[in-house]
Amino acid sequence: METMLMADEELHETDSNDQKDWQGETSSEAATDDAAKSENAADETAAEDENYGVDMEKVEAVLNATADKATLTPQMQRMMSRQAENTKRVEETIKGTKSNPRWFVPVFCALMIIGLIWCVVYYLSPSGSWPIPNIGAWNLAIGFALIMIGFLMTMGWR
Repeated sequence: METMLMADEELHETDSNDQKDWQGETSSEAATDDAAKSENAADETAAEDENYGVDMEKVEAVLNATADKATLTPQMQRMMSRQAENTKRVEETIKGTKSNPRWFVPVFCALMIIGLIWCVVYYLSPSGSWPIPNIGAWNLAIGFALIMIGFLMTMGWR
């Protein structure tokens, strides 16, 4: 029992003021490390740009075809000519495409919706008397025909 009391006394003898503030030290070290890492990252990015030997502004000027060809390296001149060829090819492709008239999409959507409504009205009407009375199940054929015409029009949509 005495050994236990002695251990308790030794444990409580240490003063809280004598103990180090470990949390304060680690947070200040972490802040210093973060600042150093961000400076290193900026230096590495600048070093990478220097390693390639080409300024990014110059590359953007070449890609936008605003650079002076006389001041460019042969590699940059080839890149600029390839970019111009690709642009020309894309423009020719766009000119060659055919498109549908503006009314095409609304018409095929309307046909499919009208056909659906036609079939629903037939099913919900008492004894199939609507939309056209006295033709019976042919109302379903009309509704499905409208839906199929709209669907076939979607295949020709460009």
